Amino acid sequence: MNMRFYIVDDDINIVKILENIIEDKNIGEVVGYSTSGLECVDDINFKKPDIIIVDLLMPGKDGIEVVEDIKSMNNTFKIIMISQVSSKDLIEQAYSKGIEFFISKPINIVEVVKVIENVIDKIKMEKTLGKIKNMFTNLELKQDEESNKSGTEKIRFILSKLGILGEIGSKDIINICEYLINSKQKMFNYKVSEICEKLSDNPKAMEQRIRRALNKGLTNIASLGIEDYMNEDFVSYSNTLYNFEDVRLQMDYIRNKNTYGGKVSIKKFIEGLLLHNEC
Repeated sequence: MNMRFYIVDDDINIVKILENIIEDKNIGEVVGYSTSGLECVDDINFKKPDIIIVDLLMPGKDGIEVVEDIKSMNNTFKIIMISQVSSKDLIEQAYSKGIEFFISKPINIVEVVKVIENVIDKIKMEKTLGKIKNMFTNLELKQDEESNKSGTEKIRFILSKLGILGEIGSKDIINICEYLINSKQKMFNYKVSEICEKLSDNPKAMEQRIRRALNKGLTNIASLGIEDYMNEDFVSYSNTLYNFEDVRLQMDYIRNKNTYGGKVSIKKFIEGLLLHNEC
């Protein structure tokens, strides 16, 4: 990992000494420097160094003010402060603003190298922890996606059992279910028109497509009940996706025992699908 450094010191000789230490010891590369605290912040933001070395006492704007400006712009930069000042209060103030280490002048090569290596170790550790965190976050997202996918597959399976998976309205039903699953909402929290408005530019057409699909499903489940009243799918879906009274009316209508069939409820159907999905 090749570290990028930026040096801010009003003494160009100090800048050159630090640059030589960094590059001679193969610690990294100096991508920029400034001899003024007033002019360095924009250049730092542009060059995006990993580590910034800042002098404490500079004319115009001191190192503590520079640190404040840098941290307000990007809090991920690691900052090392150098100074001849040994005031405990100033050093504590510098640490409170977010510096990593304080190096006292005159420059000691061994101390500079050791401090920089410690900061580099911290950067590497943070990047490793970040990768681990991202790995677990991605794993959780993948698990959520798989959970949602398996939920959708179960819903598709039920629609297939009803013989309506190929209906255009089934796509709308699946979209509603996915929305409710992802937002952890219940269908009964919405009017049908409200949820259609959320998911379609033409909510009335969407609702009509769903009703046509549900009506076909009602006819299919009623026909199944006529053929085999104890059929597992009939028993499972006739009272959870539809009102059983409406299924019975549809059965009578198919057998010409009635002049009208049953009605469908989009809310009940969707909630029923979601309940089956959770089982």
